[in-house]
Amino acid sequence: MAIAAIAGHGGGLPRGPAGGAPHILGLRNGAVATVRFVAPQDRAELQDYFSGLSPQSRYNRFTGARGGLSDQEFDELLRTGEQGRFAVVARMSVGGTSTVVSEARYAFDAMVRSLEFGLSVHEAFRGQGIGLAMLFNLECRARALGADWMFGDTLWTNDEMQGLGRKAGFALSNTPGDWREIRLRKPVAGRPCAGDWGDAGQLMIA
Repeated sequence: MAIAAIAGHGGGLPRGPAGGAPHILGLRNGAVATVRFVAPQDRAELQDYFSGLSPQSRYNRFTGARGGLSDQEFDELLRTGEQGRFAVVARMSVGGTSTVVSEARYAFDAMVRSLEFGLSVHEAFRGQGIGLAMLFNLECRARALGADWMFGDTLWTNDEMQGLGRKAGFALSNTPGDWREIRLRKPVAGRPCAGDWGDAGQLMIA
């Protein structure tokens, strides 16, 4: 999925369940993933993460033939919280080592109260419910920011992402102005974010 330039809610990081504390996502196989905002020290590992994706996965993630992010784009990604733009990584313990298994970027537009997102899950860790957990986590963040809607665009050939979106309750339609893409869109207003989180601060994915 691609994330486009969106102006809007600037300044600090969101508070509440979408704040600076890591989120613990319980996956369907009993494993857990920890989601937190990116930090400058993540740069090299994120570069390795994107390089480790298959060419098709990078094509899907950036909705076009690209090798990854440019240095300037990495600089922008690591300045999370500026101009309503945020980036998070999901980590799991793999062989005793904390490993990036997924990443997401999102941007909040306060003028229209919408959140645009893009995400990827590394091929080696798919099938565990990470993608679905990340979508629900992004929905939680959208509510905390005050969004009424959240949406993301994916290539019309990306059946996997479209199927994941349907499972998470997104409606699919053609992306305005781009015949290559399908838009996933979902209302998020009126559903308190705190209701998704247990007493231990853990979001469980069935």
